[in-house]
Amino acid sequence: MFTDHGTFIIGFSVAKNHLAVAPESAGIDRFSEEIVQAGYDHTKQLVRFRWDRPVDFSLIQKMIEFNIEDKADCSTFWRK
Repeated sequence: MFTDHGTFIIGFSVAKNHLAVAPESAGIDRFSEEIVQAGYDHTKQLVRFRWDRPVDFSLIQKMIEFNIEDKADCSTFWRK
């Protein structure tokens, strides 16, 4: 997990077939179309970057930047 001023920004976890990236549901909602266009699978809470495909690091960077900006005034760990 990565945080900024005490609020969650993004989380990463490793699974057998993919890297799971969790930018909270607001990040998924904001980038859902780009995620699908890039060929990735997602749920309401995470994006699956398969190990057998290249990782779109620019997409991950956009999700991080979105959360940092969107949560600049957030005083809680999770969005409410």
